[in-house]
Amino acid sequence: MPDLTRPFPNLPEWIPIPTRQYLAHTARGLSLRDIARVSGEAPSTVCRRVRRIEARRDDPLFDEALTLLGRAGWPRPEQNAPRTAPRPQDDDPQAKEPLKMTVPFRSPLGDEGMIAREARRILRRLCETDAILAVAADLDKAVVLRPGPDGEQTRTAVMDRKIAQAFAVKDWIVCLNSGRVARYAITAAGKSALRRLLDEDRRRRQEALGFAEATTPFQAQHARWGQADVAQPGGGSRKMRVNLAESPLTALARRKDADGKAFLTPALVQAGERLREDFERAQMGPRVGQNWDRFLTGGDRGGFLNDSGLAEGPRAARQRVSDALDDLGPGLSDVVLRVCCFLEGLESAEKRLGWSARSGKIVLKIGLQRLLKHYEDRHGFVPALRG
Repeated sequence: MPDLTRPFPNLPEWIPIPTRQYLAHTARGLSLRDIARVSGEAPSTVCRRVRRIEARRDDPLFDEALTLLGRAGWPRPEQNAPRTAPRPQDDDPQAKEPLKMTVPFRSPLGDEGMIAREARRILRRLCETDAILAVAADLDKAVVLRPGPDGEQTRTAVMDRKIAQAFAVKDWIVCLNSGRVARYAITAAGKSALRRLLDEDRRRRQEALGFAEATTPFQAQHARWGQADVAQPGGGSRKMRVNLAESPLTALARRKDADGKAFLTPALVQAGERLREDFERAQMGPRVGQNWDRFLTGGDRGGFLNDSGLAEGPRAARQRVSDALDDLGPGLSDVVLRVCCFLEGLESAEKRLGWSARSGKIVLKIGLQRLLKHYEDRHGFVPALRG
């Protein structure tokens, strides 16, 4: 019977959870239910992950990496069996007890430090225009190629095949076509990882020079700067540099429907931002310990507006938040409050509310449509110009 207390023995920490679960199922023989029980997740979630990993095995580098990890992560019993030294002669003064020796585990794809060092060099080259990673089936090296002005391919970097395999496991590169020479391109995850690594280097240089840390690595990873037309108090608008991924709502606004149109219109996004603005303003004043969880479904809404000592501005903002959530009603108010005000991602909100995966997206859009209508009817809300 497998030891379920250690479902992923001997695997490097940098291996993503879906890949670790896939290897535990295929190489170690654990059932999906056992893996889900140890991981504290639903069996259906683990099953979807395993299927996605299996579908990626058409990628040569990814398939090679899984084969190597499957062999190294669960070595054969004789590999770790104790080996006894030759028995010394009885009259040998240096006689010692037999020594038990085990083979130390080494990742076949390199350690995390080596992968990070190579990522700083290779991923930067892959971000160049039309750059690809070429891997031949019979070579232990991979090369980064970029087309020159005359159409000829220029080699800009060379890396070990095992590091390229690690990139594929981390989902930093994607296979464009396989064959005798496979071609790869950098993914969005690879670009995010490069931004995070470069920001870590920048932060270390700032600390060495005595400067305070400007941004955290993960904040820089998820930042997406762009230009937006923002309305001004005196009328008109001007372009400003803004972080387009500041909240889950703005991240959802960049998604497209099947017809290519934006999933959330600018008016719906600004209705959600208006609610968040009132939500934050309502917590200003002498007392900031308001328990907003009471406004979620099943909570006690009594005494919601009875805090004394609040200034008139926060009191009015609290009234606007209360009116808006009352108008939305249970269900719609829950997801709108969590995403717009608590800044929770949709997956987290669905899990907390006990909803099925990908159902919160449609409910959130319906809630924002009703919220926009509430602001237009009650307060004459007119969305600002923002592209």
